[in-house]
Amino acid sequence: MSSTVLTLTDIRILDPESGTDVIGHLRIEDGRIADFGPNCTIAGTSLQGQGLCVAPGLIDMRVTTGEPGRENRETLATAAEAASAGGVTSMVVMPGTDPVLDDMALIDYVTRRGENLSVNVLVAGALTKGMDGETMTEIGLMQQAGAIMFASGKSPIRDAQIMRRLLSYSASFNALISNHCMTPDLSNGTVAHESDFSSRLGLSGAPAISERLMAERDIALAELTGGRVLLDLISSADVLPVIRRAKAKELDVSASVSINHLAMNELDIGDYRTFAKLEPPLREESDRQALLAAINDGTIDIIVSDHDPRPAGEKRLPYADASPGAVGLELLLAAGLSQIADGGLDLLPFLAALTCNPADLLGLEAGRIKTNAIADLVIFDRHEPWVCDASELRSRSKNTPFDGRRLTGRVQHTIKAGKLVYSA
Repeated sequence: MSSTVLTLTDIRILDPESGTDVIGHLRIEDGRIADFGPNCTIAGTSLQGQGLCVAPGLIDMRVTTGEPGRENRETLATAAEAASAGGVTSMVVMPGTDPVLDDMALIDYVTRRGENLSVNVLVAGALTKGMDGETMTEIGLMQQAGAIMFASGKSPIRDAQIMRRLLSYSASFNALISNHCMTPDLSNGTVAHESDFSSRLGLSGAPAISERLMAERDIALAELTGGRVLLDLISSADVLPVIRRAKAKELDVSASVSINHLAMNELDIGDYRTFAKLEPPLREESDRQALLAAINDGTIDIIVSDHDPRPAGEKRLPYADASPGAVGLELLLAAGLSQIADGGLDLLPFLAALTCNPADLLGLEAGRIKTNAIADLVIFDRHEPWVCDASELRSRSKNTPFDGRRLTGRVQHTIKAGKLVYSA
């Protein structure tokens, strides 16, 4: 299958950017899409696609690995293997490693480590030194070294003056600033969503307004400075009208949500299921439904896996003491296709939030199916039923709340730059 000419035959071609949804063939030559559609000529090696769909390879904008420093959690290589199995062809690695990715040398190191893997490894630089929230990093120099965006990890920038400076400084480089949408003064020390349910369980809850307050602040600062801000990991309905107002003003504001918050709600923590302990916490069913609708109408631009590997020892603890986080690279597409099968999510807006939208935000060529585009593709069966078994995941850590869950839709093949890098 490493032939320079490969044709996917009789396959459903889905391109969310152009709205393409047709049955036809897709021919790849020398790593690029040579032609596609009902009248595309078949040549080279054929891959039968009857009953399957092909879409641009997924771009996951929020992946935590352990490398460097915590390789027991995940290495770049194991994350890449998991990504390929999930149809992800490009992943943005978060800066919260040990040491933190806060200077040019570290950006360069991780970029080089990812060069020969089965996925395009992109690097997010830290907004502040050691992610201390106080000392600004050299955003311009890190961007020159290859940093594709800049992030605060799960520790939001608390100081409004620091955030203003970051947005002002980054605006001159057109750099994307991602800030976790949470007000620490309201959310620190909490372990669940603030609700009757968490009260009954005796768990300290984070109120949804914590998210809205941070979103309001960051949008106001983006308007003041002309900076580009990504409101990272939206989880509540409260914040959606705020985002809609910002977009109506045509501010450079975008928002992301994790697949976990589209597929689950607070009841999934059940009797203290630590594998469903996340940051931000799973919220109410009304929030989940509102987030799904916000993907469909374009209010939320980006879906991420929020892949956050944790060893068993960090999860098999009392709920309040367990680390938040879940692996998600392999389950990102399947969990979304399951929501589409249930009728809550529309196919093309879902794919747009994983392909052309992140590509546009990050300035990538990938994320679309068009003639001469790079052949980063995912081939999947929309309807295949299967049950998630955490022990079979390729990630080094196995912490997923989807363990034992019935899913609909599964990746069959992943192609990166014309080469088959995964087959089910």
